[in-house]
This record gives sequence, C-alpha cells and structure tokens, in this order.
Amino acid sequence: MVNVIVLFGKIEEAKSIKNLLIRNGINVTKVCTTGAQAAQAADACDDGLIVCGFRYPDMLFSDLNACIPAWFDMIVLASKENYEQCRNNEVVCLTMPLKTQDFVSTVNLTIDNILWERKKRKARPKERTEEEKKIIKAAKLRLMSEHNFDEQGAHRYIQKKSMDSGINIVEMSYMILNDSNI
Repeated sequence: MVNVIVLFGKIEEAKSIKNLLIRNGINVTKVCTTGAQAAQAADACDDGLIVCGFRYPDMLFSDLNACIPAWFDMIVLASKENYEQCRNNEVVCLTMPLKTQDFVSTVNLTIDNILWERKKRKARPKERTEEEKKIIKAAKLRLMSEHNFDEQGAHRYIQKKSMDSGINIVEMSYMILNDSNI
C-alpha cells in the first residue's frame, strides 16, 4: 500500500479530493490543511504521494517539495495562472478544473511508479559494512592459510556452508573464525 496524503488549504477541498480518491479505490492515509502537517506525515512514512494544491496557509508547494523525503512524489493541482510555476519543479502538475478520470489515472500511474521504485530499492543487495567485510576477509584468510584454498575457493566454501545451514555469510564467517575444527 502506498501512503497518499491529501493537502489543501481549505478542509472542504481536501475532503472532496479524499472522497474522490476513495470512491476510485485509492486509500488516503492523511488529510492536511497546512504544509507543516503534510511534511510531518511524510516524515513518518517511507514513501508515498502527496496530492495537493498550489498554496497553503504556511507555504507554497515548492517549499513543501523541498522538505519532504526523496521517496515522496507530488501531484499539484493548480489553476492555469499557476501552472507554469509548477511545471518546472520536478512535480506532476494538473490544471484545474480537471477531469475526474484523468486525475484518477494520473494518481494510479504515480502509485504504480512508487511501487515499482520501492521494489527496485528492496531488490538491491544490502551494502555490507566495513566491519562485515573485514570479518569475511578474515575467514577467507584463515581458510586459505589452514586449508590451502585460493581466495575464490575460500569464498565459495563460505557461501556454500552459509546456504547449507541457512544463515547469512557474515554469521558463517564468524563461526569459521571461532571454530578450531572448521
């Protein structure tokens, strides 16, 4: 599920957009009337989408865009007069009045993009810390000195033992370093 935050200066507008999204099968996480509320709500989430107007009581959309997390996207609903200012700010901008189906399609496409980015981020292998790299290297060196493995062979040995026992490679390296009967 993607976190969708609706932000408009007037609560009636915000609730209207929220109801429109809900009627079209899109869950809304939070409804806000100030940029500060939306920024706080966004900070509490990993990623998501902010559907908002151009101006709020405490800031403009560009100020909000500068202070939300990088994994948040923004769809700005703006009047024709404000559209040009929105277009050049790395946000999706739609002009008012808008067609319901175009708006819902844009929100759905943005949500699909967020889900795809999330999947891509999680598929990336986790970077090992320097400490973990040192432990793996020490285990390889021990295997190389005590059992005449080359570095590649020692690495494959640790990997195989790790997979066979169902524990990660760093833990297996710890076990190799602590075990006198490898």
